[in-house]
Amino acid sequence: MRVIRGRRALVTGAASGIGKAIARSLAAEGAHLFLIDRDAERMAAAVQEIGQPGVEIHVAVCDLAVAAEVTKAIGQMRAVWSEVHIVVNSAGLVSFGAFHLAAEDDWRRIVAVNLFAPMQIVHELLATLLCADEAHVLNVCSLFGLVPARKVPVYQTSKYGLVGFTLGLRYEYFSEKFGVTALCPGFVRTPFLENVPGPEADKVPAGVPVWLSTSAEKVAAKAIVAIRRNKGVVVVTPFARLAWWLWRFSPRFFDWLLREGYHWIENIKLLAPADRDA
Repeated sequence: MRVIRGRRALVTGAASGIGKAIARSLAAEGAHLFLIDRDAERMAAAVQEIGQPGVEIHVAVCDLAVAAEVTKAIGQMRAVWSEVHIVVNSAGLVSFGAFHLAAEDDWRRIVAVNLFAPMQIVHELLATLLCADEAHVLNVCSLFGLVPARKVPVYQTSKYGLVGFTLGLRYEYFSEKFGVTALCPGFVRTPFLENVPGPEADKVPAGVPVWLSTSAEKVAAKAIVAIRRNKGVVVVTPFARLAWWLWRFSPRFFDWLLREGYHWIENIKLLAPADRDA
């Protein structure tokens, strides 16, 4: 997409984290915004923060897990805009814990928000996007949509599905005027990683080291470049790119790392200094 200024962009999950950062970056580029989130209070605060002179911002409060609410939100957007050029599906949910401990309502909701909602939004807007002089769909996926991990089976299922859906769109509809991107960040310092729910929430690691993570603003900058250059898969952070490389070129080692190496590393961490010196 050569020109972002003046374009109309729909962004989900825009009240916080990566969604808000991408919305802010799009506004800074001069794009008009239609923001969707279920948290009305935080979205109102985000609008005040994101606002730029000459930039229209419209909002819709929507629970993306409910298909009827998604359709209603798209209808609200159509009521103010006859066209849309950029769709950013950023909203997401995560849960931590073994799958046999997961409540059915919880895992169905995660899949609905992370995968079914982006599919529905694109399905309802695809004809409009294809008719535009230029358009772009950017789905915020995840490193864990590319490589396996432990304790996030439902999140991983949804993100693997979202990567597959995104690439399917790209190669079915790719053209000079219609682009599609799977944006796959590694660990990002956002509220998303705070107070992670799930059946084993008490076992969530205390925090991700700064050197392994990045900021939402840097992810948003990558998103803008991806939209401008029509990139297919964008993996953010050196750690994420290394993990993706290892999974593709040494799957047996990665498999061992997650099955056996994980326990080996944990055992080393549990050793007291006196034990190591013995």
